[in-house]
Amino acid sequence: MKVLNAVKKILLIIIGVVYFAFALFMTILLLNQNDYGITEIDGKSLVIINDEISNEKYQKGDLVVVQKTKFEDLKVGDEIFTYRDVNQTSYQVTIGVIGELYPDDEQLAFENGDGFSIDFVLGKAVNSYNGIGTFLDLIQSRWGFLFVVLVPCFLIFIYEIYALIVEVKYGAEKED
Repeated sequence: MKVLNAVKKILLIIIGVVYFAFALFMTILLLNQNDYGITEIDGKSLVIINDEISNEKYQKGDLVVVQKTKFEDLKVGDEIFTYRDVNQTSYQVTIGVIGELYPDDEQLAFENGDGFSIDFVLGKAVNSYNGIGTFLDLIQSRWGFLFVVLVPCFLIFIYEIYALIVEVKYGAEKED
């Protein structure tokens, strides 16, 4: 019995540590969202591909790591990610190939004619992960974060309070 209890405690500790590391990581990602709703850490942005921007290279649900790029490093023909102003309060990420550069104004135009200031340029794709974006999008949503991170943390907290009350009321568990 002692061995089983020890194994049970070790497994619970491992699961707890992994879960709380996951919860901390997700919280860090949410706290590092920029004004456009994209997670940005150390010049790299995590872009989740959705229906509006999916193409033959990036499928819906992919997670693309985009490195911030200086204007001087951009060249005609580069594929870049940018922010598009949908209305006064929301933005959408777009993908395009640079058709022209305007160094005096630090602006660029895609091959399709859309123009952007360097302030609205996310950068170039560094890496892409298939399917991870769907999971990350679910977790970063309000309801997903509530049910995957906050509710389990609350339940664990309530259980620990219950265990503390039981221990104080009935004393410590006696070993066989």
